[in-house]
Amino acid sequence: MRERLDCALLSTCCNHQHASHCVGTHAGGRLHVQMLIDPIDTGDAGSVRVLLESSVRLQRFDACLIPVSPQNLGWMRMALSAAGSVLQTPVLALVHELKATALNDLFTLGLADFIRQPFCTEELRVRIDKLLDTRRYNAARPTAAPQGLAETPGTYSRPCPAALDEQTLHQTILDRSGLELEAFAIASASRCATTKESFRAAKSQVIERFERAYIKAALGRHSGNIAMAARAAQKHRRAFWALMRKHDIDAGPYRTEAGPNLPRDG
Repeated sequence: MRERLDCALLSTCCNHQHASHCVGTHAGGRLHVQMLIDPIDTGDAGSVRVLLESSVRLQRFDACLIPVSPQNLGWMRMALSAAGSVLQTPVLALVHELKATALNDLFTLGLADFIRQPFCTEELRVRIDKLLDTRRYNAARPTAAPQGLAETPGTYSRPCPAALDEQTLHQTILDRSGLELEAFAIASASRCATTKESFRAAKSQVIERFERAYIKAALGRHSGNIAMAARAAQKHRRAFWALMRKHDIDAGPYRTEAGPNLPRDG
């Protein structure tokens, strides 16, 4: 176990009063918790990018602790999604009144671990040290990395949520808020920016993925009725057809699930 662990605290305004007591030196000097920035206003549209924009500063810490409750759960989801694979520092949640389904969702988006309120300094120290041990072990044995962790020496990385969302986005995109779509776009763009792709190529990929997901979602919602899907999307039917041809999308599979009384377009 390491002699000293440094943990950054990233709190939101709604949870700051429950998190401020975490700041300081604990466990006989073996755990140092430092407030990274001022409490975040989750009502600010740009707040979902804070974790992503803090990724470089967080590299000097062993972990990042974020208090999460039902009040800021939506923000936490979007922040993790926006940070994507760019964030190298493991994120732990200090959770309060969260159900198992919410925790599972956060783990899917890249959460490394969690502890529950009330805050226990010894538990946090042990969990951070365990994460670091896992990182060192997997760095020495890259083929033995557990599912969900891709380890290289000195790097903590997670499966990119943009790649995960691509598989399910077409099922939920019509129900997502503008902020959630922005977070998806940020995660996708950030992943592309770490490759050798040009700006134009990366932009084209993000737009194509959005178009493909949206068209599939619209067809699914209207059981393959192209006219109804185009009308709901506020696009001319010919333009909607053009997007279907562009992405090689067939309305047939969606029509097979249509009810017997649902009108079909000819």
